[in-house]
Amino acid sequence: MAFNWKTFKRRTLTAIIFAAVMLTGLLWNQWSFLILFSIIHFGCWWEYFKLVEKIYKTDIDRFIKFFFMFCGFVLMMVIGLNNMTFDFWIWIYEFKISVKWLIWVGSFLLLMIFLFENKLIPIKAKWLCLTGLAYISLSWGLMLALNNYSIKIQYANHLPPFPYGGFNPTGIEYEWKLPLLIIAAIWVNDTMAYIIGSLIGKTPLSKISPKKTWEGTIGGIILAVGISILIAIAADFSIFVFATSTLICVIFGTFGDLLESKLKRMASVKDSGNLMPGHGGFLDRFDSMLLAIPAVWVYVFYFL
Repeated sequence: MAFNWKTFKRRTLTAIIFAAVMLTGLLWNQWSFLILFSIIHFGCWWEYFKLVEKIYKTDIDRFIKFFFMFCGFVLMMVIGLNNMTFDFWIWIYEFKISVKWLIWVGSFLLLMIFLFENKLIPIKAKWLCLTGLAYISLSWGLMLALNNYSIKIQYANHLPPFPYGGFNPTGIEYEWKLPLLIIAAIWVNDTMAYIIGSLIGKTPLSKISPKKTWEGTIGGIILAVGISILIAIAADFSIFVFATSTLICVIFGTFGDLLESKLKRMASVKDSGNLMPGHGGFLDRFDSMLLAIPAVWVYVFYFL
């Protein structure tokens, strides 16, 4: 795959503008973070419906689409804002029940009724739509959760600085740093994989995405992990946490990219949307994160 300077310049310019918008939403405050990922959530859903409709050559009622996005948004809020003052409880027959989960379950049951009552939509299309709740809404909910929880890595005084990094005996608070790390790791990996693959790539990674090569993929992973280690050293963060989180992120991100490529192939489209020149739509831009976020969340909350 020959390196195309014109395409690279267009992609780079778009990426700079996109990065400025993303960083503003990420770093300004909690509300900007929530608004940013709410917009991304709805954008991903809308393009996902378009792919499902093209794959199964059907039309999904607009009411059902909006109901899906509402259920997905509630699920995202339930999971992502679990530790904030978003929860209310009621007692039903001596059972303490979370109102937010009650709202989501009730909405989901109504959605199932409306969806499966519609006989015009193929059954496989219905199940693919339901999969979107885990594929899209769950992933962005876990991104909010990573941002709202303060992760502390405690280590004893006798442990050496490496592989844990840093010298603060009380641990390191990450908060927004892990969401930012995920996004930065995906961007670095995608950019480096594209450059290296264009220059020296010869071995196709998968039939699903013929332009991706093993050389570019491996090069992107190595450089992404290397850069995360340099950032950890410079900022006195945990080298171990940053390096392992980045490695998990880019590996699962690659699978996320291939998954979306498979959906586009099934729908016979080049891009899921036209949000950004050279980058496609919401799903094209965030496909890697949709699998990377749950993987990093599981690693952080169950292994760290």
